[in-house]
Parts: sequence; structure tokens; C-alpha cells
Amino acid sequence: MFTPHRFALLLALSLALMGCDQAPQFTQAEPGEALSAGTATVNQFDQNAFSLPSANLPPSRRLDFSVGNSFFRNPWVTAPATTTARDGLGPLFNTNGCQNCHIKDGRGHPPAADALSSVSMLVRLSIPAGPEHAAIIERLGVLAEPTYGGQLQDMANPGVAPEGKVRVSYSSERVTFADGLEVELRKPTLEITQLGYGALHPETQFSVRIAPPMIGLGLLEAIPEAAILANADPDDLNGDGISGRANQVWDHAQQRTTLGRFGWKAGQPTLNQQNTDAFANDMGLTSTLIAHDNCTTVQTDCLQAPHGGEPEVSDNILATVLFYTRNLAVPARRDVDAPEVIAGKNLFHQAGCQSCHTPQFTTAADAAEAELANQVIRPYSDLLLHDMGEGLADNRPEFLATGREWRTAPLWGIGLTETVNGHTQFLHDGRARNLLEAILWHGGEAEAAKQTVLTFNADERSALLAFLNSL
Repeated sequence: MFTPHRFALLLALSLALMGCDQAPQFTQAEPGEALSAGTATVNQFDQNAFSLPSANLPPSRRLDFSVGNSFFRNPWVTAPATTTARDGLGPLFNTNGCQNCHIKDGRGHPPAADALSSVSMLVRLSIPAGPEHAAIIERLGVLAEPTYGGQLQDMANPGVAPEGKVRVSYSSERVTFADGLEVELRKPTLEITQLGYGALHPETQFSVRIAPPMIGLGLLEAIPEAAILANADPDDLNGDGISGRANQVWDHAQQRTTLGRFGWKAGQPTLNQQNTDAFANDMGLTSTLIAHDNCTTVQTDCLQAPHGGEPEVSDNILATVLFYTRNLAVPARRDVDAPEVIAGKNLFHQAGCQSCHTPQFTTAADAAEAELANQVIRPYSDLLLHDMGEGLADNRPEFLATGREWRTAPLWGIGLTETVNGHTQFLHDGRARNLLEAILWHGGEAEAAKQTVLTFNADERSALLAFLNSL
């Protein structure tokens, strides 16, 4: 059992160790630290903690939030249908509703080992691109697999063959801490079966992705571009081993290349484009930004299938979903003053985790919504790309992101994952079964941080996890 005396000793030890590298030395919570989203922060910590409107959203605007919620939560149907506002699903798709992947607006998970149902997980596809494909890469980021497109869709409307089924199996490897604790990590292996349109290209690149949580996305969009770029150090000029890079991606609305900040590889520039991409690829729904179904030339039944209007997702519906996804609130921190949490925060900084998981930003004064403007937020992400090592590599480039690079995942709300979603499966493909496993998968630019964590004893590990679970 932990006692205040033991925590005092642990805190003193962590401060002494940190004094060697000039890292911050925390002895108490910082002012306002519990308010992860500024005045937009909500104080709810149950299974609905990720599904609330921002606390500063006035009653007059909460109706718009509820309307957007209905389109995010309720299923879409096959066309033609009497439900003309929600028809047009497919012909090829992964799910019939946003909420099926972002369960309770939270985190998805991989299927059970050897299961053929992969709801809340998807597989991106591409093939290697050459110089002759430069124009395609500029606008799409990848060269899609010629038969199956950029994403494997394992469901289809009647009369259209699904593209295939996804199966995930796991092997294991072990990592040992300095005090002898062994942790078993599971490494996923992807298998695609029941292909509906013939063989995949022999050089197909695969990337497994689980759905990330939806909280705080409008606030991330409101971070000034200059503030994000200020943390970029692509050539590691300061010599700290961290070389965060900004992804530069195509903005369909502006018809130009701009900063990417959403998605596992920061492949989307705006929340609206992220939403339209999900409508198109996850549900087979067209919009004014993506006007055609994701059917390749060999998928003739898909090409000839009836549609639900042009576009199937009207600009009005798209706007209500955008308002909803911009204003999903971030829950407040818990136990920020607890000695164990403060000790864990010091250890987090001692390991250098804050070099990528940037604690704090201030949102722009001209944010898209007034409630998102001028907020001091604590997402614990720099929204930049980092080389995470060969162990996490998917070997699939996306715009400027290499096959070893991933955008730093925001950590706010991570301690409520089990409460909201009933699991603790983390990283882009859900391979980590808890936060400690997620840390131990870090490599590349995060290798030094991981090696520091491997020196932590049981009390220090407990403190570090207490801090992470307070976020």
C-alpha cells in the first residue's frame, strides 16, 4: 500500500534525478491544470464522459449540437429509401454509422484474435509511388491499390461483393525492466481473406488503424499553425534526438497544400475534410468535397449501384456534423494534486515524454467557433510526425509522412478509456493492452524515453501510470 511518506520519498527522488537535466520540478499542480480544455472543460467521468458538448456552449447552440449528434449516432441506409436524409450507404463500406467506430465518441479496438469482424478498425491500402505519380501524391497522399482502392471495405450492399475480410493474429515478445519485471508485448499480423475482386497488387502496403477518440478536435483545429510549427525540428538542430516534422497535405476546399493535423499520420488538414473522408471511405457516402463513390474500374456492380442523391450527405448535414465534432468536450483531469500523480508528472518529464507530448497550447482568437477561441488547453500532443521506430512502422507513406512516422497522439482523456469504452487497447492498431505496453512499444525518436522508463522501479512505474490515468 502506498503511503504519503512513500510518495514523499518518491517525489524527492524524482526531483533529485531531474535536477541533473534541468527538467521542470513540480511540487504541486499548476494553476488551472485540471481544466484540460480551458472553459470548455466538462466535469463528468462516467461512460458518457466523451459525449458532452463543451461546457461553455450556450443553450441556444446546444440544439445544433444535438442535431449533429443524431447524424453521427444513427445509422445510414441503402438507397433508394423513404428515409431520404439518411440514404446512400455504400455500395462498399465498413460501417453504417460514425458511432459504430467511435464508440461513445471514444476509442475503437481491434477485433479479437482470428475474428472476421473488424468494426471500429480499418485497413488502408496503397502501392509504392514513383516520380511519375507526383501529382497524385500531392493531392491524395498515396497511390491507391488499383483493384481495391485506398481502403479495404469489408461490407457491401445487396448485389455488391464485399472487398474482403480482415483477420488479426498476434505473436509475443518480452521486454524486461531494470528491476527484473518482464512485460509481454503482442505484435499483430494482418491477414486479408475472401477477396471479392481478385488478388491484391503484389506490392500492396497495409496500414491497420483503429478509430481515435473524438474529444477536443475543435480545439486542436484552433491551435495556430505557427504554434505547431514552432515545435518542429526536422533536422534536430537542437541535438535532443527529437525531430518532429509537419505533414503537408492537400486541402480539398482551398485547393492547396497546407498543414496536416488530424489522423494517425496527420493526413487531414481540417476537421471538415476528416469528416467527409470518413463519410466517403467508411460509409460510402458522397459529399460536395468527395463527390464519387469509392469504386474502382473493376468493381462494376459498385459503379452501377443506385445512389442516395448528389451529394448523399448534404452541405447542411455536413455542417451539423462538423459543429458536433468541433464541440465534443474534454473531461477535466482527476487527482491533479495527488502526491503520486505529481511524482508521475515529474517522471514523465524526466523521461522526456513532453518533447513530443507537448502539454499546453493556447487556441487562436479567430477560432471557427467563439467557444473554442483563446483557450489554454492541455492536449499533450505537438500534432507533429515522429519516427517511432521499426517496431511500430507500417511502412506506408502518406503525403510527407514516412512508413515509420506517426503523429503524436493527444493524451487528454486517456485515463477514462476503460470507463467509456470498456477496454484499454492503445496505439494506432490497438496492439497495446494497457498504457505500460504502449510506452514499451515506443522506439525511434522515443527510444531514449523508453529506456529511461525501463529503469523505473515499481513505485515509479505506478506513479507514471497514475499521472497518465489522471489525464
